[in-house]
Amino acid sequence: MALLVCSALISGSEVAFFSLDDNDLKNLEEEKTKAGNRIMDLLKTPRYLLATILISNNFVNIAIVILSYFLLQGILSEGTIASWSSTLLEAVPALERITSTETVIYLLDLFITTGVATFILVLFGEVAPKVYANLNRVQLAKFMALPLMVLRRLFKWFSSVLVNGVGLVERRLEHRAKSTMSKEAIDEAINLTLSEQANSEQEVDILRSIVQFGNVPVKHIMCSRVDIIAVPIEMVYQELLNIIRDSGYSRIPVYEGDLDRVTGILYAKDLIGHLQEGSEFEWQQLIRTPVMFVPEAKKIDDLLREFQTKRTHMAIVVDEYGGSAGLVTLEDIMEEIIGDIRDEFDDEIEVEYRQIDEHTYEFEGKTLINDFCRVIGVDTTTFDTMRGESDSLAGMILQITGKFPRKNDVIRLGKYKFKVTGMSKRRIEYIRVSLPEK
Repeated sequence: MALLVCSALISGSEVAFFSLDDNDLKNLEEEKTKAGNRIMDLLKTPRYLLATILISNNFVNIAIVILSYFLLQGILSEGTIASWSSTLLEAVPALERITSTETVIYLLDLFITTGVATFILVLFGEVAPKVYANLNRVQLAKFMALPLMVLRRLFKWFSSVLVNGVGLVERRLEHRAKSTMSKEAIDEAINLTLSEQANSEQEVDILRSIVQFGNVPVKHIMCSRVDIIAVPIEMVYQELLNIIRDSGYSRIPVYEGDLDRVTGILYAKDLIGHLQEGSEFEWQQLIRTPVMFVPEAKKIDDLLREFQTKRTHMAIVVDEYGGSAGLVTLEDIMEEIIGDIRDEFDDEIEVEYRQIDEHTYEFEGKTLINDFCRVIGVDTTTFDTMRGESDSLAGMILQITGKFPRKNDVIRLGKYKFKVTGMSKRRIEYIRVSLPEK
């Protein structure tokens, strides 16, 4: 009986402590009694309080079940159990066909010695105390505050192991929940949120770009090597000025020997005070070093943080062999989220294409796949399973065919038809794309 009372008090204290509302806690704090102070102290570490209650309750319940088993074994003789088993077999003759008499005696003995104890424990040690605690939470919490403080100190080591173990599992589950949230689910959430808003297409595109931002490698947004405007370090000053005027770029890479040996970046603004200098002017003294180099596989979210840390706007992209594969700027990263950024100096359209009709476009072969997707209005991941390691339309065609196509060759990728309309000896110049009809 004493163990049952202990089980009831400990079980009820769980409901009593964790059902205290703000008003109860405020009243306890204002009372400034020892019991109130103990309650406030216990609730400062709710996980350790809960662990103490659960550990204590389980120890008491196990003791009740074990003690009840031995008590019932002493009260009920083997003859009594055997007599009840015989009566059961006579009442249910079908039992004799599916089991033996010994098995029936064993099962009946197990049910009586454990089932009865479990029923009493659940009713008087769990259900009834929690109902009472819900109605008298403050009184029971005050009564159990001192015993629980003693038990907390007694089971301190055990509680620490339990709380730390639960915390580890909780962190694992949180990490798994975050990692299993698919892009499709996020896209669906974006659609549900903005579908009822008028003119929300731009917001949807920006949100989707943010979702995919961390998975885009630098290689997919960089300016390829063949399109980089760079100057050799030995160039004459007047020729340099002409290149800067014609290109319109504010930063120009400077190389020594070839583009694989970029030594610095020249800022156009640094030349403003030297526009009247002659060809003999040593402009090399204005080159800024060191140069930032990044691998092709680097994710653009990491690159953005690195740009912010190093306070720079440009980096040279290198391939696996250390050669210059391209160039990437802060503007390229921002355009991946919000689309093309145009200013008063952008006279030409960055993505060269021609729209023939509603479903047909013609692009340069060097057009980046991401830019192509934006022009035709599809998700930038549409061709991820087909593009392989390629970044441009021409690269994707070569990846699929495995050889140089001939002019007017047609390649089908899913619902899209690509026709080679311009070829040179070394590269695909123009590609005509036919979109599926809506």
